[in-house]
Formats: sequence, structure tokens, C-alpha cells
Amino acid sequence: MLLIGFTCAIGTVLNAQVITDSTHQTTIIPNVYGVDTSLRIINLYPFFSLHVDSSLSYRLQINKPLKNYYWFLRDAPTGLKIDKDNGLLSFKANKSLFMSGRLKYDKKYEVQIGVQNLSNPKEHVDTSFTISFYSTDIQYPRVKPSVVSPVYIEEGNKLSFNVLCDNGNFPIERILVSSNISIGNFKLPKTCDDTFEWTPGYDFVNEKDSGQVKIVNLLFMGTTQFNFIDTARIKVIVKNALNFDIATKDYNDAVDNINKWMLRYKYTFYQLDKKVRNIKGTRSGFDITTATTTTTGTILATSATTKNSDFSKILPGIGVVGIPVKEAVAPNKTVEQNQATLLRATIKRLEYILFDNKLFGDRDPNIATKTETLKKELRQAQTQLAEVPTEMAESMSEEQINKYFESPKVRKKYRLR
Repeated sequence: MLLIGFTCAIGTVLNAQVITDSTHQTTIIPNVYGVDTSLRIINLYPFFSLHVDSSLSYRLQINKPLKNYYWFLRDAPTGLKIDKDNGLLSFKANKSLFMSGRLKYDKKYEVQIGVQNLSNPKEHVDTSFTISFYSTDIQYPRVKPSVVSPVYIEEGNKLSFNVLCDNGNFPIERILVSSNISIGNFKLPKTCDDTFEWTPGYDFVNEKDSGQVKIVNLLFMGTTQFNFIDTARIKVIVKNALNFDIATKDYNDAVDNINKWMLRYKYTFYQLDKKVRNIKGTRSGFDITTATTTTTGTILATSATTKNSDFSKILPGIGVVGIPVKEAVAPNKTVEQNQATLLRATIKRLEYILFDNKLFGDRDPNIATKTETLKKELRQAQTQLAEVPTEMAESMSEEQINKYFESPKVRKKYRLR
């Protein structure tokens, strides 16, 4: 006899399994499952893919009545919404969102979604899904440097600009740079929005280059994941420029050389002026002696006494004899006087040249011309004073020599008229 029985109880579901055996009585084995009480979203897809011109309207469901449950989204892309009461997920695509860059094609947006029981804070579900957008319209990506070709730059100056991209359907993933001339000291961009930097050296432009300029053609090649390539060309015209570090050192060397020679000339002037001054003192002594002797003889000659009359005849002769003695002992230093005058005039000219050729700022554009002027004037001074034996200052300091050279007495004596 076959016996089938069912037993029902609250909160359980009883299923019967019948076992038939020839030697045993039929037995019923119940299978008991728990009731589905955990809150779940029962129809959520893990991935959505939408065309740019399509729209999405999808109602999410839970395993419980919707009353007193609140739906919400986190990190949702622009335009994706959900009805907080019934879980209706909606999206209406707009191309302007993609053209403005707020949304991107073929980018996976991970969206956090949750359901919360308003009566029981502990009853909630938090999960996520992914949504992406695609377009069948062909929009080619473009590489767009932030400068307009051609670009002019001088040697020693840094060229710097950003390499931007208009991605189109698919973004540019990498950027390669090529040039028609080998360059160095540069920073290459690898992806969009990176910076290209290059500083041409002062020897980049050669003397053989036409117009003292060199043209460099830069190619920026952007590649997508499907190996589509777009190329942007920038022509860089590099002008020959002066190396201000070397030019400034050359200028300072020229100034130091002039100062050294001026100090040498000033000491030589001091020695010549000293000789002229000593000779002038000696000759003045002879002149005073001769004049005194002659005057005394004249006075005595007018005297009434015979003794004085005889003495007056001798004194004028002594004065006459003193003249050749003066010339023999202290001859005029005409050569030394002329040399001292020439030295002072040359020194004053060099001082004026130094003042007139001072640098204006750290990057004076006329530094090369001024340096050449200083060297030329020094060579001219050395040529004019080639026959003047110059001496190095050994017994006097530079301060003492300058003080003597600028003293009022010397300035008055050698005043240029």
C-alpha cells in the first residue's frame, strides 16, 4: 500500500519524498527551508551599456513591499537618476554632455546604489553596478599643442608649452615626439596635458646657418588604443643669441684689465711728477739766488763807500756764473713734463670710457659692443704710451695713488684746458 502524507506548519514549507522498498514500509522525509527575510535587490544588472542617443528607464525591485523604503545613488555620472520612492533608474543621453567633457565615451562609471528602510535603520542594502556609453558616430581624436606654429625662440631661452588633446570617440593614450634635428636638454610629453620643455644651447645655431637661425620641425604623434594616429606639427625657429654668462665674464675681465693699467699709469705719473717737482724746486732756488745776488750788487753799486763799490762789481758776476751752473745741475725736464701730461689725459679718458660703457642690468644687449670698446681703448692707450716707461706700484697702495692723483694740487697743475 502506497501512503503519501503532507504536513504544514507556520513558517515552514514541507515537501514529501516517497521511498518505495519491497521489504520496508514507505517513509516520508520532509525538506525544510527558511523564509527569505533579508533585504535584496532582485533584478539589478551588474553592467549597463547605452548608446549616446538612447535613454534608460529601468525599475529596480526588492524582495519586500516598496512602502517605507528609500532609494539613492552615489558617484553617479551626470544625467543618471533614480526615483527615491519606486527605484526607477533613468537616464536620457545628451551629446552636449559628451562634447563638454562631463561624460566620456567607453569609460566605465562605477555607480553605488542603496536601499534604506525608513523605519529600521539597520535594514539596508548597498551594492554597485557599472554603466558606460558608446557612440556610432566617428569623431577622430586630435593632438592640439597650446602654441601656434611657428614659434620663435633665442638660444639659452626655454621653450615650454602643453600638448592638449581632443579625444573624440576614443582617447589618445600615448604621445610620441619626433624632430628633424637631434636636440638635447628637453622634457618630452607622454600623455595628453603633459608639458614639452626644451632649452637650446648657445652653440645650437652655427655660423654656417643661413640668417643666423636654425629651423626645428617638431612632430607630436598621438595614438589611441586602436592605433589611430594624429600628428601635430610645430615649427620652431631658433635665433642665434649671446651667451651672457661668458659675455659678462669677458666684460669683467676687460674692466679689470683697464683698472690694472690705470693704476700702473697713475704710479708712473706719480714718479714723473715727483721728478718734475724736484727739478722745479732746484731751479727756483738758483733763480732766487741769482736774482738776490744781482739786486744786492746793484744796491751796493749805488753806495758812496769805496769798499762797497768794489764788492758791487763782483756780485753781478756771481749771478751770471750761476745761470750755467743751474742748467748743468737742474736742467728742464720737458720730456718728463710732457709724459706726465699725456699720462693724466690718457687716464682721464679711460675713466670716462669705463663710465660710458657700464652695463645696464644682467642682460645688457650691447654687452659685446661695450666689451670691444673697452679693449679697443686700452689698446689705443698702450700704443700712445709705448715710449713711456711704466712702473708697477710697489711702495704705495692703490688708495694712496688715487688720493694723490685726485688731489687738488695735481688737478690744478694738470688741468685740461
